[in-house]
Amino acid sequence: MAAYQTVVVGTDGSDSSFAAVDRAAAVAADSGATVVIVCAYFPAGKDEVLRAQDELGDEAYQVVGSAPAEDTLQSARDRAVKAGARDIETVAVKGEAVDALRSTAQERRADLLVVGNRGLNTLAGRILGSVPSEVARKSGVDVLIVHTT
Repeated sequence: MAAYQTVVVGTDGSDSSFAAVDRAAAVAADSGATVVIVCAYFPAGKDEVLRAQDELGDEAYQVVGSAPAEDTLQSARDRAVKAGARDIETVAVKGEAVDALRSTAQERRADLLVVGNRGLNTLAGRILGSVPSEVARKSGVDVLIVHTT
């Protein structure tokens, strides 16, 4: 099997997603691949953000608004550099995480998609679906689900 050329990884700013970024960057460093860090977001007003945080509690890790997404991407880029990645791109994508990851992987012709396992074993994840399980089912490329929680 040839080395990976393009590795796409998703982050939402959570510790779990940053652990996935670390692993993706290490894989990219080992194979000389480009790592593309993706952050999905929804534009929202302050009231909407506060309401979502109240309702979701600990599950409120979806990045809302493009400024937080850009901050998250910068932090993820810094981590990727520390993990040894040399060719790093960042992309903020408006929309759902699964759609953002799949479309970015397709646009960039990625051959590996990396996500953390957050939500994979939760009740909500089993009933509604989680980002890792949806990505694994729908991506069409190799998927690495990193044990992050």
